[in-house]
Amino acid sequence: MKKLLLKSLFVLFLLAPMVCLAHFPNQSYIFLRVYETNGIEGRFEINVREINKVFDLNLRDNVTLEELKPYEAQLRAYVLEHASFSSKYGPHNIILKNVDLFDFSQGKMVQVFFELDNMDKLPELLDVKYDVVYEKDDTHRGFLVTEYSWAAGVINEEKNISLFFTPDNAKQSLDLTDTSKWKGFVAMIKQGMWHIWIGIDHILFLLALILPSVVRRIRRTGSENSIESKSNDWVPVKSFKDAFLYVIKIITFFTIAHTITLSLASLEIVSLPSRLVESIIALSIGLAAYHNIRPIFKGKDWVIAFVFGLFHGFGFASVLADLGLSNENLGISLFGFNVGVEIGQLLIIAMMFPILFLLRKRKIYKKILFFGSIILIIISLYWGIERIFDINLGVEDLLRKITIDILNALGLL
Repeated sequence: MKKLLLKSLFVLFLLAPMVCLAHFPNQSYIFLRVYETNGIEGRFEINVREINKVFDLNLRDNVTLEELKPYEAQLRAYVLEHASFSSKYGPHNIILKNVDLFDFSQGKMVQVFFELDNMDKLPELLDVKYDVVYEKDDTHRGFLVTEYSWAAGVINEEKNISLFFTPDNAKQSLDLTDTSKWKGFVAMIKQGMWHIWIGIDHILFLLALILPSVVRRIRRTGSENSIESKSNDWVPVKSFKDAFLYVIKIITFFTIAHTITLSLASLEIVSLPSRLVESIIALSIGLAAYHNIRPIFKGKDWVIAFVFGLFHGFGFASVLADLGLSNENLGISLFGFNVGVEIGQLLIIAMMFPILFLLRKRKIYKKILFFGSIILIIISLYWGIERIFDINLGVEDLLRKITIDILNALGLL
């Protein structure tokens, strides 16, 4: 019994942060984005079930904007009455903008976007009052999340709870002084690393590039029945140095290429349609893999890394643009993000390369190289078709469902 209690407490301890961030129906949120020179903007998020409580409505969980429209003015007035911001510079009036909806399994979240006025100078302390829904439900809880504050090292983060509101504690102060350029720079490094780690298309492209790093293609000439024949074959490299220098060369050209286009796109000097970029990135995996089977640029493997690295740079730039960076931090943000991308890809290579090197002399490696490249080509064509024609073929959804079913059957979910 004692062990069971301890285990239960341990699980609750682990799940507590998740519970606070799970967008439960009886929780509402203020998300703030703090900019050094552009002031503060944000959004309120309130579950449609809580709105039903407040206004005695019967809106369905899957409400549409059209259905919500008749109550929008009432909702705006309610938010202005139950939320306020101030500082030593005086009140910061809430300027409401558009209303939108956020899909959520237990009733949609209604989003009310806003910005604060009187923000010519960013205050050190921001006083916040927030007592939404408490008059109808004293179990309701409110959270203020600093979603973005570059100088505080917060970049598009929905887990950075800064304030916690209850009926007995509806007025609190948010400290905006814990900031530095270094924190912002480190945050951008983390963003770059995270993007390369979750970017499976970038990882597969790197894999296609380094698969042949531990072997060398040789051309054999022979004769059979008086007919001369020629064929390509792979032999393992003799030393670690040879393979390592190959990887360094390929990655250097890839890095130079994506750094160029990442910079040009982020500075809005050159831009390409996102759909075109993502389609070419998908196809780049297949072309690099095909080159492993039948060389396209003989003796110039770096060409593929450089040419398609340019498009991968545009892909990185689209992520950087989505982070909502302010112009005054763009230079250092760009540098930090690129450093993070390089660190991320070096760590990935550091995990893959030693395994490839150890396997290079085994007969199975030729099969890994050939069939691995074939699989990469198939994946590349699949993604290419989806992105070019903007369709969902459903294979990934099916695999996800099968995986969940297997985990459920094993009792792991």
